[in-house]
Amino acid sequence: MPKLDDELQIAIRDYEKNDFESIQQLNAQEGWSNLVEKRENTEKAWECSSIAYVAENGDQQVIGYIRGLTDGFVSMFICELLIEVPYRGLGIGKKLLDFAHSQHPHTRLELLASASSSSFYEKYAFRPFYGFRKTFSE
Repeated sequence: MPKLDDELQIAIRDYEKNDFESIQQLNAQEGWSNLVEKRENTEKAWECSSIAYVAENGDQQVIGYIRGLTDGFVSMFICELLIEVPYRGLGIGKKLLDFAHSQHPHTRLELLASASSSSFYEKYAFRPFYGFRKTFSE
């Protein structure tokens, strides 16, 4: 298992169009079939997102990402945060969150979490809040 130290170099950088295939591979590995199956919509979402960063290892392989939206002044909403399984638990997700928030420091950071990821956010002092979700067709 990799370790986050001098041996493991992690770089966070802006999303580039040629990162999309790697992102889709991560989505597929995670079982996020909606993002994989709606490929065109997912790619457009990346192109239109004001928060779109990837984490890459020393071999310049994309090992994680964060995508979201912000007005730059009040609200920042994280749509997806995903780290490749062997790199989880090394602080890369926190680095991506911190980096994205540092680009818009006046905003409050909001996101939805699954039951399996809620402990990650609670560990970093995120507060739970009540929300709703609805698709156009519902």
